[in-house]
Amino acid sequence: MGEHRIQPEPISETALAIDNSKKRGTHMKSKPLGSSGMHVSNFALGTMTFGAETSKADAFRQLDEFTDRGGTYIDTADGYADGASEQIIGEWSAQRGGVTDLVIATKGRFSPPPGSAGASRRSLVRSIDASLKRLKADAIDLYYVHGWDPNTDVQDTLLALKDLVAAGKIHHFAWSNTAGWQLQKILTLSDKLGVSRPACLQVQYNLLERGIELEVLPCCLENSVAITVWSPLAGGWLTGKYSAVERPATDTRLGDDPKRGDGYDFRNSDRTYAILALMKQIAEGRDCPLAHVALAWAASRPGVASVLVGARTVQQMQSNLAASELNLTENEAAALSRASGAGTLPYPYNFLGGPCGMKVWHTLGT
Repeated sequence: MGEHRIQPEPISETALAIDNSKKRGTHMKSKPLGSSGMHVSNFALGTMTFGAETSKADAFRQLDEFTDRGGTYIDTADGYADGASEQIIGEWSAQRGGVTDLVIATKGRFSPPPGSAGASRRSLVRSIDASLKRLKADAIDLYYVHGWDPNTDVQDTLLALKDLVAAGKIHHFAWSNTAGWQLQKILTLSDKLGVSRPACLQVQYNLLERGIELEVLPCCLENSVAITVWSPLAGGWLTGKYSAVERPATDTRLGDDPKRGDGYDFRNSDRTYAILALMKQIAEGRDCPLAHVALAWAASRPGVASVLVGARTVQQMQSNLAASELNLTENEAAALSRASGAGTLPYPYNFLGGPCGMKVWHTLGT
């Protein structure tokens, strides 16, 4: 890497001033999850570490702390720690006598039972039965298809989900990780087949990864589909713990595979450090960690209902959840969006946003 660094646009001291008259509360805000009728906390507890990097005892402490702070949305998947995450949540729920006051979401598609594949009917039915058993639940509040399945007709997947709702095994379904055209196909077929539309879409979205703004997010906004966000800290990059001069240790997540999508070699760029420099300026003015700035930006974006916060320890979770009360000023949010935006958009977006007069990318600061 060269020595040159992109300089972030300055923000006035007035815009960075802290309103000390407002103390942060301990309870999270609640937002509607699209038109599903469900309401969820604006920060969700992501549980991918449960049963892997986080022990059962520590997971129980995280769940207790999260709900004590007003969290109402817990997110897991059948593939997290080979089902251990779901099992831990189920045992915690049983210890509390059930969790009818919470929305518990899980996912299926990448850990199909033997003899099945992807999002096929057989795979989903058996995967959901296994998830229900591990979660010790009669029904799943929110069930995500964990990604597009090119080998199964999406019509078959939708009809299977419709039958699972009718059978009372799931209350609402959703999708995760799709392209814009795939989401629109799901929505169009849902209407055609008389199937309820997906309650929401779960996607990666953060200051370093804004690709959904080209097609996926406009599709969600056009169709009133809520967004739930995974990886709001970009694999730890937006905490400021990585630097241009020191590679991560090989026993860390980024050091183990530095060339992957959110890996060190991919993110170690002038753009990343320019964004971090601006985040540092805002964080110092607000007397908060860099992570709070990143989380608050994600939570404030159009269409976003909830931001998933995962942690190995209770202390990490407590620190991240404190960001739920940080409200960025319009000036701060706009500056972050400018610094992390794509710049001049390629065709056809520049044409659609110019001669055709589409305003969505201007509104998003893409």
